[in-house]
Amino acid sequence: MEKLRYKLLADRGYEGYLLQDAPERVLQFGEGNFLRAFVDAFIDEMNEKAGFNGKAVLVQPRGNHPGSAQRINDQQGLYTLILRGRENGQPVYRRRVISSVSRCLSPIGDYQALMDCAKNPDLRFIVSNTTEAGIVFDPACKADDTPPASFPGKLTQFLYERYKLGLPGFILLPCELSDHNGSELKKCVGQYIDLWGLGENFRAWVMDENVFCSTVVDRIVTGYPRAEAAALWEEMGYEDDIIDTGEVFGSWVIEGPRSILDELPLAKAGLPVIVVDDHVPYKQRKVRILNGAHTSMVLGAYLAGQNIVRGCMEDPVIHGFMNKTIYDEIIPTLDLPRADLEDFAAAVSQRFNNPYIDHALLDISLNSTAKWKARVMPSLLEYVKRLGELPRCITFSFAAYIAFYHNARGRGENCLTGLRGSDTYAVRDDPWVLDFYYDHRDDDAKSIAHAVVHNERMWDGALAAIPGFEQAVADALARIEAVGPYKAMEEELG
Repeated sequence: MEKLRYKLLADRGYEGYLLQDAPERVLQFGEGNFLRAFVDAFIDEMNEKAGFNGKAVLVQPRGNHPGSAQRINDQQGLYTLILRGRENGQPVYRRRVISSVSRCLSPIGDYQALMDCAKNPDLRFIVSNTTEAGIVFDPACKADDTPPASFPGKLTQFLYERYKLGLPGFILLPCELSDHNGSELKKCVGQYIDLWGLGENFRAWVMDENVFCSTVVDRIVTGYPRAEAAALWEEMGYEDDIIDTGEVFGSWVIEGPRSILDELPLAKAGLPVIVVDDHVPYKQRKVRILNGAHTSMVLGAYLAGQNIVRGCMEDPVIHGFMNKTIYDEIIPTLDLPRADLEDFAAAVSQRFNNPYIDHALLDISLNSTAKWKARVMPSLLEYVKRLGELPRCITFSFAAYIAFYHNARGRGENCLTGLRGSDTYAVRDDPWVLDFYYDHRDDDAKSIAHAVVHNERMWDGALAAIPGFEQAVADALARIEAVGPYKAMEEELG
């Protein structure tokens, strides 16, 4: 079977949209599944529907997997994107060949190729997804490293090269999940300017001639469909080593001037992108509703007998518990218009009920202590502040979190071994968290509730300060033990 390439599609009379030749207008740090299913797919649609006429040149941010760049280049940047999910309650399956990528560079093998991109006057946008740990200042990086280890170090060198050429700056759109990703990236560049002594003129150019946008990205990307690849090749009639898959839903919130849309015609192409003055309310919406719904539901749902998210959506009690948590306890803590929040919440239910994704609850349970603190605790604190009472479902979810960890009866090297009926499961978290719960494995409901709520390292004292919270958690834990997690969850629905 032949590999996906332009000539193969031309010979077979491919009728879909393709753009073989166009200037490289986007520099993208990150060649992974997410950006290819999100940003590069958006660029492809802008090319087709809004005349953007641009390609993205991809850069491996770490360069430690040269085979990835080779696979992209072997297919001339082409790959198949399959988006699957639900819209308006109906299953949706979309397949598209993406032609918005020109090539992929590996800086460790050829750093000069990256620096040469600075000479391109058509280059205007810089996109990145280097994980949350990617936007960090590493003082060990040197001005003459080729390349520096950190992504902001590489970016600073690239911007300096551009500055020396006297060419215009860029619109930067980091897609990392870290808070305030644009301003944090700008801060890191400033730190390298100081460390490397690159001068105040360059600093002024960076700060004045470049736009660092904080963004919020949202799409579940499931990546290469290993189990289905052979069957998909047969269906498509060609070999594609970099097929990408994800959900249909997508959302990109960009904090910056509206003029961005004049140069980047995302809205003209009908894409789910908005440009706003402040991205924070949208970040809160995503973290508290989407991520918070996951974290507040899955541990209790797992103890109640479910194994995947879609199964939870098919159970009226668990789905009802999630909806009550979102609509009655999370949405009242947010400041966007309620209709906007409810639309987002409705989309979350559809996304969780995706027939093409088996999202395991135990996978989501990883590091639940930190997740509960970041995703659910802010809703708890804000609810108490605004309404002056405890949110019942969120309080119950905290009790279910404790029960999930407190069920542990064995201590492995990197996990605790919990019991669900006669089955065992792995509890995975930071070692100090696992040690804490193992040390308290014989506590009764009241004692473990007190120990957890008053753990300063876990909650910074925030939970111990809430009147009545500890007792409510202890009572919920006792109910879980007395009637079982499913019945106890059902009781919360009233």
